[in-house]
Amino acid sequence: MDAKDSTTASSTAAPSSTTAPPQYRRPPRLAEDTNDVKPSNQPPIAAQKPEPLSEPKQKKEQERKSAIAIPSKDPDALDSGGGISFLGGSKTARLNYGYASFKGKRASMEDFFETTVSEVDGQMVGFFGVFDGHGGSRTAEYLKNNLFRNLSGHPGFMKDTKTAIVEAFRRTDADYLSGENPQQRDAGSTASTAVMLGDRLLVANVGDSRVVACRAGSAIPLSIDHKPDRTDERERIEQAGGFIIWAGTWRVGGVLAVSRAFGDKLLKPYVVAEPEIQEEEIDGVEFIIIASDGLWNVLSNKDAVGIVQEITDAEAACRKLVQESYARGSSDNITCIVVRDMSRVD
Repeated sequence: MDAKDSTTASSTAAPSSTTAPPQYRRPPRLAEDTNDVKPSNQPPIAAQKPEPLSEPKQKKEQERKSAIAIPSKDPDALDSGGGISFLGGSKTARLNYGYASFKGKRASMEDFFETTVSEVDGQMVGFFGVFDGHGGSRTAEYLKNNLFRNLSGHPGFMKDTKTAIVEAFRRTDADYLSGENPQQRDAGSTASTAVMLGDRLLVANVGDSRVVACRAGSAIPLSIDHKPDRTDERERIEQAGGFIIWAGTWRVGGVLAVSRAFGDKLLKPYVVAEPEIQEEEIDGVEFIIIASDGLWNVLSNKDAVGIVQEITDAEAACRKLVQESYARGSSDNITCIVVRDMSRVD
């Protein structure tokens, strides 16, 4: 999460007394490697001029070298991957999905993500999520390891998926808070998730990470960021006895610049892990993008969709999104998932 969205007011320059804060706004509606050379005890061999390779041998040697893959051990490197999976429904859906994650300009990495396709009650289900931590990475890591497990294990997951999502989110938050170190009560995380079940796509969001779909070539937001200056969020917080103030940006209690998150024990009950859920039919959705605000702070929904439209491979699309976000000046961790080719095959 961007520093402006996760730091306390004390780390933000005080606003000028002569500058009025912006007005509240209502959100839009949804519509490399070195070789070790050891010394030899053998007598030196006279240098010989190497015999030039013939063209076929040159080509073979180039192919051999290009086939050698040296895994990067650089923690600052861009991490990416992906795959193709099949989901069962009234017909079978093929998913081409990819991910990319980059620490960027931040001192530490607080983003986590999950891409899982597993069987639940005899049916294949796709789980995809991005978790953007603040105050450390522990909450986001906890969500990666537990949120989808709690959801898929809910007894009502197949029959009443929306209720199962809400209850799984609540349980995961409660379990995390009950086991949290008392000295680390300021840690939290967003969660933007997509569940693909049969013919349905269910998006559940907590915080300011975001899910955007492409339908008929247009960018369609499937979640709305949870910001304190949303009129409905401000009203909910104030009714619970909390407040928001301007400290570089609108913050709950003058501390947190998102109005919903997992964790953040000191800000309960004002900052909640109650998800907003949007359901769509998979048919007609060309692809979806799930990303942390390190991407959305510098790319519009339309820009992101336009980039993915030009790249057929989901992993390559994710890498391009991350690279473009960094090039445009993102100062945060950047993580994204693209799921595309959600087509039906017999």
